[in-house]
Amino acid sequence: MTTTLPRLDTTIRPAPPSERARLAGTTLAIVAALALGIVVNAVVISPLRYERDQTVAYWDLRSQLANGTAPVGQVTTADRLLPEGTPVAIVQIPRLGVDDVVLEGTSSKVTQSGPGHRRDTVLPGQAGASVVMGRHGAYGAVLGHLDRLRPGDVIRTVTGQGTATYTVTGLRRAGDPLPEPLAAGEGRLTLVSATGARWLPDGVLRVDATLSGQAFATPLTPLQSGMLGDDEAAFSGDADAWPLLLLALAALTGCAVLTTVLRRWWGRWQSWVVGVPLVLLCAVLVAQQVFVLLPNLV
Repeated sequence: MTTTLPRLDTTIRPAPPSERARLAGTTLAIVAALALGIVVNAVVISPLRYERDQTVAYWDLRSQLANGTAPVGQVTTADRLLPEGTPVAIVQIPRLGVDDVVLEGTSSKVTQSGPGHRRDTVLPGQAGASVVMGRHGAYGAVLGHLDRLRPGDVIRTVTGQGTATYTVTGLRRAGDPLPEPLAAGEGRLTLVSATGARWLPDGVLRVDATLSGQAFATPLTPLQSGMLGDDEAAFSGDADAWPLLLLALAALTGCAVLTTVLRRWWGRWQSWVVGVPLVLLCAVLVAQQVFVLLPNLV
């Protein structure tokens, strides 16, 4: 006697319309929350964070200046490289209304808190070339109007060695000739930011200024040109943000799915009251990491 086994139904049936609609709604909610988070972070949160970080850096540097312990080179008193984000100077640009604390390093993460000093150059006021980069749109947009400077404008810097005065000599864009090499004992400050619309930069702008008067003593510089990573070059992002970005995206997706599930069991308004703030918070966290990945001058 032959026994006939029942045939297994291997047909993949499409999800019911209600499930497809719910999945589409969740996807749209994630995309909308992410877009809103990026806008809120750029327009509202980034300027507030910039002002908070600048206030902390200002009081930190002011205390060091008063005590004579402010940095005067690339290394600490223990002969270790200054940590990135260390306040090293104050830059004042009267024409632009800029009076901000300069931080050590030019990575995208550092320039979220203030203009950054390129670590393989001398500090402002010293003999040699000093480079300071700042953002064009988000996080204070400290150098967002760099194109308004004109030859003859004054730039002042304050470091642990004193106050230095620079005179703007010219603006440079891609393809423009480089300034003349510095003679022994001369100093130059180059400010770097982006060009173009505030949220759609299309290039790099450099403003060169010559040091007036005698340069301060210049310590040895362990970091030489070419020794820094690509993340500190002009218009570069910080790839170290990827792990945190993926975690934030996972949290955003989880909160959106949880809100959708709670809506079935708990009710629409109750789940929205709890879930929407969590989704927006995760979206803002994602946006913050996106801006770390974006170029350091944006």
